[in-house]
Amino acid sequence: MISGAIDKNKIRVGVLRGGPSSEYEISLLSGHNVLKNIPERYEPIDILISKDGVWYLGGVPKSPDKILQNVDVVLNALHGKFGEDGKVQNILEKFNISYTGSRPLPSAVSMNKIISKRLFSESDIKTPYYTVFHPKHNVRGKVRELFKSFPQPSIIKPFSGGSSVGITYASNFDTFENGIENALRHGGVAVIEEYIPGKEITVTVLESGDDASLYSLFPVEIVKPASKNYLDYETKCDLNSGMKCPSTLSKDEKIEAQDMAIRAHRSLGLRHYSNADFIVHPTRGIFLIEVNSLPGITENSILPKSLEVSGISLSDFIDHILKLSLKKN
Repeated sequence: MISGAIDKNKIRVGVLRGGPSSEYEISLLSGHNVLKNIPERYEPIDILISKDGVWYLGGVPKSPDKILQNVDVVLNALHGKFGEDGKVQNILEKFNISYTGSRPLPSAVSMNKIISKRLFSESDIKTPYYTVFHPKHNVRGKVRELFKSFPQPSIIKPFSGGSSVGITYASNFDTFENGIENALRHGGVAVIEEYIPGKEITVTVLESGDDASLYSLFPVEIVKPASKNYLDYETKCDLNSGMKCPSTLSKDEKIEAQDMAIRAHRSLGLRHYSNADFIVHPTRGIFLIEVNSLPGITENSILPKSLEVSGISLSDFIDHILKLSLKKN
């Protein structure tokens, strides 16, 4: 929150949080953690976007242009729809405001699982076998035909989105059919992937401040509850006791995952930072699941844990990405 008068001698940082997405609560926590850890050289300005898309400054609703007049740079702590799909990025660019994270088109592409998979394939990055189900196909006969022809069990997800919202693990026809209906409700198009058991890891990629080189941090292994077949929304919201870093990967697996994360970041045209999620199968190797262009920065998120193990404080990370955004690269 803003406390007292704004110090005109400091760089004014608007921290965007909230937003009209299913990841509203996570974004609130990410923004809160940023506000707590922002370095002294900056003047933090808390900008809340409500679930219905109204912008607030100091608890007062205002238009984006009025609010953005009060900032020098924006730290984007939004997640999911609007904040991570290029929409808010377009607004910020319209008003010539520097901001953290990726630009509009790469943001939108990284949210689209279908386009992302095509780009990963072009970069020789292995992802799970998949198919796409459109609403026009949503008839019981087509669903049954697909269930019989596609490797089971499977993972069904909306074509766009994050934090495992709208995802279903399907092990029989009923869960398969319900999973497609659920994914279509969340995203309009469903992506059906083969289910790959194995270790779940995340690798953070950071951009250098000098020459835009990319660096990957140590992989974080996520230990999901024994009752879960995949990391669902609730589990991802509270990973504090379920992360291992260093991971139990072999040296070669770590190197391969870090290299894949950098290539995935580059293939999507992202900037500043990202998280890449992988499954490490015991015999089939490493599969890229998705890349998050604005990963969570809550106290229990993977990114702060990865930074900590790498000897980077959250304050230093915030300072770093703000400097990158002010360069307007």
